[in-house]
Amino acid sequence: MTKKLAFEALDRTLCDIMDSVFDRKKNLSFGGKVVVLGGDFKQVLPIIPKGSRVEVVMASINSSVLWKYCKVLRLTKDMRLASGLEQSTAQELRSFLDWILQISECQYGIVINDKLSVDISSILIILVLQNPVEDIINTIYPNLVQNFHNPSFFQDKAILSPTVENVEEINNYMVDLLPGEEKNYPSANLICGSDAYSNVDIDWINVEFLNQIRCSGLPNHSLKLKIGVPIILLRNIDPAGGTNEIGADVVFGSNIWHKVFITRMNLIPSDTIIPFKFQYRQFLVSLSFAMTINKSQCQTLSIVGLFLHRPVFSHGQHYVALFRVRNRNGLKILLCDEGLIDSIRTENVAFKEVFDKI
Repeated sequence: MTKKLAFEALDRTLCDIMDSVFDRKKNLSFGGKVVVLGGDFKQVLPIIPKGSRVEVVMASINSSVLWKYCKVLRLTKDMRLASGLEQSTAQELRSFLDWILQISECQYGIVINDKLSVDISSILIILVLQNPVEDIINTIYPNLVQNFHNPSFFQDKAILSPTVENVEEINNYMVDLLPGEEKNYPSANLICGSDAYSNVDIDWINVEFLNQIRCSGLPNHSLKLKIGVPIILLRNIDPAGGTNEIGADVVFGSNIWHKVFITRMNLIPSDTIIPFKFQYRQFLVSLSFAMTINKSQCQTLSIVGLFLHRPVFSHGQHYVALFRVRNRNGLKILLCDEGLIDSIRTENVAFKEVFDKI
């Protein structure tokens, strides 16, 4: 979800534009223009690095001064139930969707040690036999080695996890399982010269140090790929020609089976924790056998495996993960958190106060 500051900036921009044309509209919200916003407060809220619960809620659009000018319209017809399903199938789907909505609104579960815990049906549970990573891979991607050359095998399925660390562990494990030559694509990083960073001694910042820096939204320094593996774009880009390209087939979305070529791009990370600016050049893609829950927002999948090595940690993550799948038969959950009281219960995070102004 976009922060309220972005909408307030748009409001001021439109007011300035309309002020130069129609003086009487300068005091109207968004310059008198009708603006349609779409979103779901049950999903992940704006990301505030190291922010408190209050800061996250206050960053949402319904905490903005503009919210009083908004008219809220609600969707009332569930299109998943309007597709001519048999009565028994429709009832099962309705029960599943009601369960997800109850979780999103904190109406399902019990409070244990000041934390809301929800029970997971045994039908959805993946039993941990030996290696949790291997168990969820065998469930979501059965016969992986035999099928990975078929692009349609990876359509509409993914393993989701709250943390980047678990996602990378699963992706690396899976790419190592596959046959074929492995290619590593290293990034090219360099310091941006600027007098603004005169208080930083850049002489001690070598290439090895730059390669170890991790920033949100950027791939690792070394991108490990094999022919046939699925990848996901980390930026909305218009791929252009170049001397160093990765060829890919689109297997999900409106341009399915279109061939694309993805080039390396130059980026300057804006992470305020880093006391200097540096340029990062890399293919802005990552393996997509598994992805973070936040990254999966707005996608609809047929098969989803939820890997919870630890419980979700922010508002809406549990709801987003469960709602990615079309029906209950396509959802499997693996719980392997040693801190859990039992093997069928996990924690849920939802900020009830964010719904107060809707």
